[in-house]
Amino acid sequence: MKSPITTHVLDTALGHPASGIAITLYRQVEGTLLDPIATGITDADGRVTDLLSGKLTPGVYQLSFDVAAYFTKLGVESFYPKVDIQFDLKEPSEHYHVPLLLSPFGYSTYRGS
Repeated sequence: MKSPITTHVLDTALGHPASGIAITLYRQVEGTLLDPIATGITDADGRVTDLLSGKLTPGVYQLSFDVAAYFTKLGVESFYPKVDIQFDLKEPSEHYHVPLLLSPFGYSTYRGS
C-alpha cells in the first residue's frame, strides 16, 4: 500500500530525479515542537512512496530533506543545506503528495496528486 504522504525530488539544474536524499517526516505537537515519525531515502526515480503506513491525524507535518549530502556527493556547491516543507494536513483520508523541485541555489514545492 502506498504511503498517505509521498514525495518526489527533481533536480531541475541537471534535469533528472534526485536519488539518495534522506528525508525525515515530522508531526507538529505541542506548539512548535516536531516529533519525527518516519524516515526514507529517495529511490532512483527520486521518489519516496513507502514513507509510512496507516492512518494520519489532522495537523501540521514537515518533510525535511538533507540536500547538503546530495550536492556534496555530486561535488556541487549549494546554498541550502536542508529544505523543510511544512504543510497543514486537514483531511486524513486524502493522499498528500509533496514534490520538491531542487537546484543548488533554489527550490520550489507544491501539492501534487
